[in-house]
Amino acid sequence: MTPKVRIAVVGAGIGGLAAALALTRKGHEVRVYEQAPELKEAGVGMHLGPNGSRILQRWGLGERLRASGVRPVGMEVREWSGGTTLVRQPMGEEWLARFGAPYYTIHRADLHTMLAESLPPGTVRVGHRLERFTDTAPVVRLEFADGTTAETDVLIGADGAHSVVRRAVAGPDTAVFSGQSAFRGLVARDQVPDLPGDTLLVWAGPDARLLVYPVRGGEFLTFVAVVPDPHWRLESWSAPGDLDALAAVFSGWNPDVKSLVAAVREARRWALYDREPLTCWGSGAVTLLGDAAHPMLPHHGQGVSQAVEDAAVLAHCLDALDDAAPATDATRRRIADALRSYEAVRRPHTTRVQLGSRGGGSQRLRPDEDGKASTGTMSSLVQDVSWIQRHDAEADLPPLPDRSH
Repeated sequence: MTPKVRIAVVGAGIGGLAAALALTRKGHEVRVYEQAPELKEAGVGMHLGPNGSRILQRWGLGERLRASGVRPVGMEVREWSGGTTLVRQPMGEEWLARFGAPYYTIHRADLHTMLAESLPPGTVRVGHRLERFTDTAPVVRLEFADGTTAETDVLIGADGAHSVVRRAVAGPDTAVFSGQSAFRGLVARDQVPDLPGDTLLVWAGPDARLLVYPVRGGEFLTFVAVVPDPHWRLESWSAPGDLDALAAVFSGWNPDVKSLVAAVREARRWALYDREPLTCWGSGAVTLLGDAAHPMLPHHGQGVSQAVEDAAVLAHCLDALDDAAPATDATRRRIADALRSYEAVRRPHTTRVQLGSRGGGSQRLRPDEDGKASTGTMSSLVQDVSWIQRHDAEADLPPLPDRSH
């Protein structure tokens, strides 16, 4: 099949690789440029909602997801001091029936690997840090830190919240600090045998919250501890977390929590920031995707699924391009129209998810009038995000123009 247009994706994280896979499936020539010297994904576990998994299944990754991911059988919200289960909501088959696709917890590296291995050999170019680009007809010219250059017909910025492409498109922005930071890491489940390996657990306290869920077949538990801290301002996923500080936060909590914290050997800590939603994701032959377009707080567990949705819609909109020579004024206009169509579909939805994620940080227990913990002020985690998980990004997309005449 003759490639339709050349597409450059900047950033080989999960969003960038998802975009590359979606676009290569449509017959485009895709190159992914990654600044790191090797292709790998940092991080621990993550959530893949039904809205993301339904798309990955359509791309032929269902079997690999079943092999690598865990489908939690239920979610339990537990009280912080005594450990009593306050709410239990079935997941597993019930959520499959409710949302039409599985809900997975999965190690980030496992999803990253399966996306990378699904791409044609040579798609990803590591050691290419983008410094600047110019979008001047007939092509977009990329300039990298090592002095090399490349030309492309379309540029997709998937280079995260600190995106070079985003800064060029939208100008400098100010990160919005949530007042919270998060510790995250992995614990081998055999170190905490009293905790289940098939359940998503939330301990909700007066100020902090601890989320624990299984990955890699339940052999490991990912933990994410969200704590109030106006002083920790480092926005980095790789910054080391002080284990003594982590233990101090949960020193008065129930034995299950203290056992898990005591089993932690390494943690990362990052300050929780997002950005105000953009009113424009690009111009000409340039657009954004994933965290570069809509960095959001992690409380809805939707960062990856929203990037996968972006990729699917972007590939649909660019499918309007036929095999005509891309370096023509007419094709340039069609590229720009396709990208603006993609943005028009995605921006309202991601803005709603992005702003809604800010409210997710308040889902913790507060004392009632007699000083006891109550669920009365805690909204349901399922109801809060059910509209997101039910969403099918590939349904009701704008029709492709008829170019048969």
